[in-house]
Amino acid sequence: MASDTAGTMLEVQNLTRRYGARVAVDSISFNVQRGECVGLLGPNGAGKTSTLAMLSGIATPDAGQIRVPGAQAGDAGLTALKRSVGLVPQDLALFDELAARHNLELFGGLQGLSGATLQERVRSSLQLVGLADRAGDLVKTYSGGMKRRLNIAGALLHDPALMLLDEPTVGVDPQSRNAIFDNLEVLKRGGKTLLYTTHYMEEAERLCDRVLIMDQGRILADDSVPRLKAEHGNLEQAFLALTGRALRDGEEGAQ
Repeated sequence: MASDTAGTMLEVQNLTRRYGARVAVDSISFNVQRGECVGLLGPNGAGKTSTLAMLSGIATPDAGQIRVPGAQAGDAGLTALKRSVGLVPQDLALFDELAARHNLELFGGLQGLSGATLQERVRSSLQLVGLADRAGDLVKTYSGGMKRRLNIAGALLHDPALMLLDEPTVGVDPQSRNAIFDNLEVLKRGGKTLLYTTHYMEEAERLCDRVLIMDQGRILADDSVPRLKAEHGNLEQAFLALTGRALRDGEEGAQ
């Protein structure tokens, strides 16, 4: 299933996922180019997480194809797919009773890393997300934002070409969100390809070269943020100004 296009990192064709009678992902198709950051934008239940589960090899598509460089058909192709991507799940994949460093050593070992290579990957990943000085601390002592950053570090250990990030800023404060954005911008400048799910257009506008808008399992739009805003964002707005007296009169009338 290797991609025929040298500049294409990910090619998705007619991807479908069902849960019983419900179609969570409805025959979607899109490409992601090398070094590109693509936002997958949509509300809860749009199918974003189900899409990433299939792209990472966690879930099996009911129909369609996923192509990444070097991945062939069959079980070997699934293994190659898993090793080509780094998944940052929406739910934290961390062990609270282990130190940050030991979490990463465990995850790196699962990716087949060992010895000096593993230790260097752990060190560089912690450095990138700004947690090198807290490497020996138990994860349960971390703030929510720090755990989110460690979650990203865990997905970087095997140096994947493609990063899949499922709402990595959920539940964090603005300062932590900015720190995560800074981390992702460093990855993008370093040549990583990013597919980033979010509810928020302002996040996509800051990070993404292109946005896919998804709802009810389907992709409704695929374009750059400026073009999407130009086409769909210039809606007429009406403003109603109320004076203090009008507000008081309204309150009296309501009593």
